[in-house]
Amino acid sequence: MNLLLKKLFLFPSLFLIISCSAPGGNDNTTVLIKTSLGDIKVRLYDATPFHRDNFIKLIHSGFYEGVSFHRVIKDFMVQAGDPSTKTVSGSILPDSIKTYTIPAEFNPEYFHKKGALAAAREGNDVNPEMRSSGTQFYIVQGVKLNDSDLITAEQRINGSIKQALFNKIIIATADSVRQSGKPISDGEIQAIASTKMFQYLTNNPDYKIPEVQRNIYKTIGGVPRLDGTYTVFGEVIEGLDVIDKIASVSTDIDDKPLNDIKIIKIKILNK
Repeated sequence: MNLLLKKLFLFPSLFLIISCSAPGGNDNTTVLIKTSLGDIKVRLYDATPFHRDNFIKLIHSGFYEGVSFHRVIKDFMVQAGDPSTKTVSGSILPDSIKTYTIPAEFNPEYFHKKGALAAAREGNDVNPEMRSSGTQFYIVQGVKLNDSDLITAEQRINGSIKQALFNKIIIATADSVRQSGKPISDGEIQAIASTKMFQYLTNNPDYKIPEVQRNIYKTIGGVPRLDGTYTVFGEVIEGLDVIDKIASVSTDIDDKPLNDIKIIKIKILNK
């Protein structure tokens, strides 16, 4: 699957499940992404060490040289990192989104504002742990939102929270029953899951976009509906105009640019 997602099942409460800090304090690594349409300077977050270290490893290996931005959607994001978009020694490499993943690292401080660097992944139906693609990433363009847009986003997020959590409870309940060896019908599994879901809803209020983030979404822009389900591991500090330029190119029905946009090189500026 070369898509960022086929289905959106948003679960912002998972922000609190995985939030880790790495040694080194605020010494965030800065990298330069040189593309055929211009340069983008990005800061990698130390608080997402799996993604940071994986990205640095790929940079050192030269992996990204010659990789294309294969999915571009104006007012949404630009995506790259699929090794199948470059030819190596006459052969096409497999799509990494299925074959190489790393654990999610959700952090409530990092969200999908314009310029956010995040990891692509497969959808929740085949990837319930929301693990990230090892190589594919996207950079958010998004749009500026108003209060009405943000209310709609919150409603969509909360509806998806309940759907995603119920699916998770169903799977966990079925697995538990199967391990116990006790015969039980699908209806009984549904009833147990419904009770657990009711308990969750009773004790957990609806998710609200924090006020600081609301202001950024209104003044800078972004894509709040992705928050909490895709790992944000960095942000653009120079070159937002290049993101706008890439996002504005003509694409086909699969969102692939008609004219190839290549990553020439990614290099580390400091570490």
